[in-house]
Amino acid sequence: MPNPTAAMIVIGDEILSGRTRDSNMHHLAGQLTSVGIDLKEVRMIGDEHGTIIAAVQAMSKVYDTVFTSGGIGPTHDDITADCIAAAFDKHIDVRDDARAILAAHYARSGTELNEARLRMARIPDDATLIDNPVSAAPGFTLENVHVMAGVPSVFEAMVATVLPTLTGGAPLLSATLRIDRGEGDIAGPLGQIAKDHPALSIGSYPFQKDGKYGAHIVIRGSNQADIDAAVKKLEAAF
Repeated sequence: MPNPTAAMIVIGDEILSGRTRDSNMHHLAGQLTSVGIDLKEVRMIGDEHGTIIAAVQAMSKVYDTVFTSGGIGPTHDDITADCIAAAFDKHIDVRDDARAILAAHYARSGTELNEARLRMARIPDDATLIDNPVSAAPGFTLENVHVMAGVPSVFEAMVATVLPTLTGGAPLLSATLRIDRGEGDIAGPLGQIAKDHPALSIGSYPFQKDGKYGAHIVIRGSNQADIDAAVKKLEAAF
């Protein structure tokens, strides 16, 4: 039985302009792999209303779970929450449960819960809040879409909250074999091994060192015996 599937939408003009380097995709991919959920697609898009809505609608229909990062802060260009609401035709406004979380957080620090900060309590109807132990402002889940902050420490904390609620499959296992031959020599036997083991994902990653060619062959799958058998065939071939 195939593993559940996931996709990610990274939202933010600052990502596309190169001002900010995204690390959230790398973290999410590792976490999903560890619980047997296959990350199948990642899109990076700007802070554009129509683009966000279209991406959410399309990807939520194709994949079991969708994660978004970015665009749920206090400034005018933080429009992700409104776009998620529009994508699922839900009303959105400041919600009492989210307001209470922010009010308690800012009261502890002696900071005013002003209009800008209150924007972070705008949550679509029927959404479930995602806990934010780092900076309090919650993310939320609506249908199969988990809406999270772009700040890496907050994103990672939210992933830790959501992950136990998801049903995974068999965790992905891997083995790596170095072959000191050019890919032209490797390709034929490798193709046959891939054909013999259709449940495995086999990748060839070439390198050149000291004038010599080689490749690292990475074999991934959920069955250790199948991986071991493919490795033995590779070792025998080279």
